[in-house]
Amino acid sequence: MPNLRVFLCVLALAGANIPAVAAECPGNPDALGTSRVVTLSFDQLSQVGSMQYKGILPLKDHEVVLTFDDGPLPPYTNVILDTLASQCVKATYFVVGQMARSYPYLVRRLYNAGHTVGTHSLDHPFAFERLALARVKQEVEGGIAYVDAAIGDPRAVAPFFRIPGFKRSNSIDNFLKSRSLVNWSADIVADDWFRGITPQQIVQRAIQRLEAKGRGILLLHDIHPATAMALPALLKELKERGYRVVHVIPVRAMPKSVPGLPAPVAANGAWPRVR
Repeated sequence: MPNLRVFLCVLALAGANIPAVAAECPGNPDALGTSRVVTLSFDQLSQVGSMQYKGILPLKDHEVVLTFDDGPLPPYTNVILDTLASQCVKATYFVVGQMARSYPYLVRRLYNAGHTVGTHSLDHPFAFERLALARVKQEVEGGIAYVDAAIGDPRAVAPFFRIPGFKRSNSIDNFLKSRSLVNWSADIVADDWFRGITPQQIVQRAIQRLEAKGRGILLLHDIHPATAMALPALLKELKERGYRVVHVIPVRAMPKSVPGLPAPVAANGAWPRVR
């Protein structure tokens, strides 16, 4: 049987919307799963996410795209990856360059688990919209370079970018267009970066806002303990409410996998606080 990622890439080059090949989830027949795969290219949509742009992913009613920003960071990214794997759910990660440099084994785990790996700047500066264009260029290109190096194969990194903090400007948008990077905003946020927010509140806000829109791109962060704890309940709620997960991949050939790296022993220690 052909490798799944190779099969998807062949269809992606044809510009197809691809139904999920594996309808069953090994060991979990009641899993949420991934209903289909949508290919996305800069030529189709250069900007997506109704919070800031007019570009809308071709989602049907009760379809959701899961996205995670700011990582990777052990152990939270590991916990989130385990949860997603248990439900056979695929997501899109927007990785910070410095985090990729610190935890390359996790970037490779993301990719080899079948998730899409995009980028999220070099070191996630605040007030991104106030940066000089030369600094924007450094942040965007430096972040891509670090993620490329961490993953070990630049073909594995999707040409997808999310601006830190959604702090856009016309000059930033134009620069991303000049690099043929699909500029991702979001449709729904769960406020999981708020200090003191509980897992229950994350689930409640995500579902409430998703129900109001009926579909969309959901923004989460894989660096927070509350998000890692909320995710099982969130996926359960999505399943019970009839939502289907859509996985977005770039329209280009990608390697079926990259060489894995062992996790440092220290990475398996106690959960550090990040708030």
